[in-house]
Amino acid sequence: MAANPQNPAAATPRRKVSRHRGEGQWAAGHFTPLNGNEQFKKDDDGLNVRTRIETIYSKRGFDSIDPNDLRGRMRWWGLYTQRKPGIDGGKTAILEPEELDDEYFMLRVRVDGGALTTQQLRVIGEISQEFARGTADITDRQNVQYHWIRIEDVPAIWERLEAVGLSTVTACGDTPRVMIGSPVAGIAEDEIIDATPALEEMKRRVLNNPAYSNLPRKFKTAISGSPLLDVVHEINDVAFVGVRHPEHGPGFDVWVGGGLSTNPKLGVRLGAWVPIDEVPDVYEGVISIFRDYGYRRLRNRARLKFLVADWGAEKFRQVLEDEYLGGRKLIDGPAPEQPVQQWRDHIGVHRQKDGRFYVGFAPRVGRVDGATLTKIADLAEAHGSGRVRTTVEQKMIVLDVEQDQVESLVDELEALDLTARPSSFRRGTMACTGIEFCKLAIVETKQRGSQLIDELERRLPDFDEPLTINLNGCPNACARIQVADIGLKGQLVLDDRGEQVEGYQVHLGGALGLEAGFGRKVRGLKVTSEELPDYIERVLKRFQAEREDGERFAAWAARASEEALS
Repeated sequence: MAANPQNPAAATPRRKVSRHRGEGQWAAGHFTPLNGNEQFKKDDDGLNVRTRIETIYSKRGFDSIDPNDLRGRMRWWGLYTQRKPGIDGGKTAILEPEELDDEYFMLRVRVDGGALTTQQLRVIGEISQEFARGTADITDRQNVQYHWIRIEDVPAIWERLEAVGLSTVTACGDTPRVMIGSPVAGIAEDEIIDATPALEEMKRRVLNNPAYSNLPRKFKTAISGSPLLDVVHEINDVAFVGVRHPEHGPGFDVWVGGGLSTNPKLGVRLGAWVPIDEVPDVYEGVISIFRDYGYRRLRNRARLKFLVADWGAEKFRQVLEDEYLGGRKLIDGPAPEQPVQQWRDHIGVHRQKDGRFYVGFAPRVGRVDGATLTKIADLAEAHGSGRVRTTVEQKMIVLDVEQDQVESLVDELEALDLTARPSSFRRGTMACTGIEFCKLAIVETKQRGSQLIDELERRLPDFDEPLTINLNGCPNACARIQVADIGLKGQLVLDDRGEQVEGYQVHLGGALGLEAGFGRKVRGLKVTSEELPDYIERVLKRFQAEREDGERFAAWAARASEEALS
């Protein structure tokens, strides 16, 4: 890959030169750090912090950790300090980092493509019970997150994980994060192409590689050959989506520049069809463009989506081809087709192409524990499987189940409150970490989401339409609130007594898929946590009363009156 491409200014209209030396793009020669984050990355590669953790911090304890390592470089190995207990949401934006920091860590384990063996899952569960007070949440990027981790225990955890082929490397930080993939890659009957070989080569090239360990900000990747579009490709920095070219056969459509947070943007197609053996080259080219041309001056503009918005797809593709693929032109290709299924989460019992079955089941808002994960591993093996998967909806799948074992596995999962036949509310509700552990959060999410499921199941037992309800503890959209049917952004609101309480700003009618779009905000619509079940019940009953035949919630919400949505 080119390490120092030319300045792209000649290909765009001239702009007034500002005094801040551009956007801090390396390709324009701006190597002087323009903020504290860029400075600590220049001072020392984040990958190097592992040695200090193993030789110094784990032996001398939390107080020995350098601040630039504590709140910076340790993220390159999946470690964030968690929120100190007892600090309410009103103080989140007021207190200094050291006042919010607990002396315990969240530790994120990469699960690229959601792929785990039962041996790996059992080790994850055992580590949870031994070192993490039982915590082991499944994220909406297929990872597993521990809490209550002591710095003294991190080297032993790494040793246990790496012994079974797992890692925490660049699970956080300004790095290539986990690569999400179809959880049924290589086994689904309707698969267009198995992306596994490409994903493995992408990992080999960039993980733990200093060439890609100092990006402007995080870099999110998705790849899937499923016609269900099951990896939320529109909201990743780069995504490869399985398509069939009329002349060249199965391959991948390339998308770039997606992302949510406080300035959401959907990814755009480059219009290029890429065969599977060329996917790693294109991937490395895209991540190199981000490294070299990405905006490093301001953190809030340092994601690839801002560069793509400024350049457009045509220029991005041209720079990719000319400067990073050695002048090789990509083949024009078709867009993916609209999925035929409304749910794309693989929940339930499904036949594999080898005649066996996979069983997808739903924990509550991704919240599991180490003991449960070890039981899932035991159950899977007892029913003939050695493989499990995590999904981008905080769900799990057991693969390779013989037909005569399916019903008993479903029943035993049900006994663990892990249902393969969930209600729409259990199936479609997600929640981020929330104020329990996250330093950015303002409100509670996990327990609230679980209680909401129970309450809606009780109030609306016959509701069976596909519906997503996403709860987020702050504006940063880790739970994808803008693209949910009902997205709930945590904030403090005033109740009927004029007192400040936990609540949510409501987004309605967001969606992903080929009709992707962001949810609608009704002016002034905020709901307290206590009022949330009443509000959702009211809106869903109006939807049922007013919907047209076959109309999805998102389509109804887009045309409904503000009164109907209030």
